Amino acid sequence: MTNFNVPTREEVSENNQAIFDKLEKGVGFVPNIYAAMGHSKNALGSYLQFSGAATSLSKKEKEVVDLTVSQLNGCKYCQAAHTAGAKMNGFTDDQIIEIRKGGASWDNKINVLAVTAQQIAANNGQIEAETLEGFYTAGYTKENLVDLIMAIGIITVTNLFHNVTDVPIDFPIAVEL
Repeated sequence: MTNFNVPTREEVSENNQAIFDKLEKGVGFVPNIYAAMGHSKNALGSYLQFSGAATSLSKKEKEVVDLTVSQLNGCKYCQAAHTAGAKMNGFTDDQIIEIRKGGASWDNKINVLAVTAQQIAANNGQIEAETLEGFYTAGYTKENLVDLIMAIGIITVTNLFHNVTDVPIDFPIAVEL
């Protein structure tokens, strides 16, 4: 594979330099996945706007979607980044592993979310009627379903990007399942 480098601040457009500065200030560093998106003068800003948009899903629920879909898509970068994010949002190591496997035995609502996200992502949106009914029965709404599909799309973009570019992972590596 041709090496897809992680550009420095000086190697990206002025617009992306400003984004790098914001990331540095807010996150403390520019994650390699974002820096690599900086090869495009438009993609990084568009991606961050898309991924940072308001959602009806909580931060915890968003991590469930990100972990489940990243595992399904085999994205080691996102598995690592979202394992760190899930820990910051209160999940234990054992819970994170279970979520990555597509379930959550300790919490029915999180379990339903993980199962639904996995089924939607694995089957290109073809979801069983029972799964969708379970989603609504667990207390999720049509708004949540729309936001779930958006969240799956956002993490899938990142998964595909890393799977193609294989930029270095700058988070602690997630446990292999």
